[in-house]
Amino acid sequence: MASRAGQRVPVGHGHSPELVPLPGGRFLMGTDDAEGAPEDGEGPVRAVTVGPFSIAATTVTVAEFAGFVADTGHVTEAELFGYSYVFDGSPKARRGIPLPGAPWWHGVGGATWRTPGGPGSTVEDDRPVTHVSWHDAAAYCAWSGTRLPTEAEWEYAARGGLEQRRYPWGDELDHDRCNIWRGVFPVLHLGPHHGPAPARSYPPNGFGLFQVSGNVWEWCADWFSADFHVTGPRADPVGPATGNARVMRGGSHLCHRSYCNRYRVAARSANTPDSSTGNIGFRVAR
Repeated sequence: MASRAGQRVPVGHGHSPELVPLPGGRFLMGTDDAEGAPEDGEGPVRAVTVGPFSIAATTVTVAEFAGFVADTGHVTEAELFGYSYVFDGSPKARRGIPLPGAPWWHGVGGATWRTPGGPGSTVEDDRPVTHVSWHDAAAYCAWSGTRLPTEAEWEYAARGGLEQRRYPWGDELDHDRCNIWRGVFPVLHLGPHHGPAPARSYPPNGFGLFQVSGNVWEWCADWFSADFHVTGPRADPVGPATGNARVMRGGSHLCHRSYCNRYRVAARSANTPDSSTGNIGFRVAR
């Protein structure tokens, strides 16, 4: 089958998202934008080349992850640990164990991919699966015949063919194209979605990928480093050989300019591979 951007092919056991074949090639990765976060190692801008690959049009949904669990009996790390982190911006309703430095996050017993708000909560099948660790995502990939994208592949795909633009659609923030926090963080949200939106809620980028800006953070294959890439490989880079945290890309519905504008395509973050929260998911590649 021809490998051209925008053409979709089914993959896996029938539960995985459609994959969009991309031709790969040279692109300018990273940013020197004043809005960037130097401590995250967003720059310098450098020419990087990635080979042809395919990547999912959407993040893995609850329904797709449920198919994996039904087929394998997989138990997520949040389920094994007995809790996961849930956002709670209302001081009166706060519960569980607050996260140091981020009091709007609470470790809530019984918060899982099935019950993202804790016991008694539910989630629609078309939402991105959350409360999944990097290890859980890797297990899904092994089952579905896919893998997590490298950080370079993710950025190439998220840019959608646009060179050095701030967002997947251009340089100006457009709330009609992404699910991020609107209002006063963390106490007042004025957007249409109070949590992750369905996986196809906003227009796709130039390659046909949905919601690579905001909604949920997406795990990548690479170990995180703030400086490895400065002198590292430029052809199909995969990050350092070891590390303490894995790369996450794309930002989430909780990102806000006042504290976390990491919904830009060059922005990056990281978390330990056993971590899970209500705003981290993943998309697959091959």
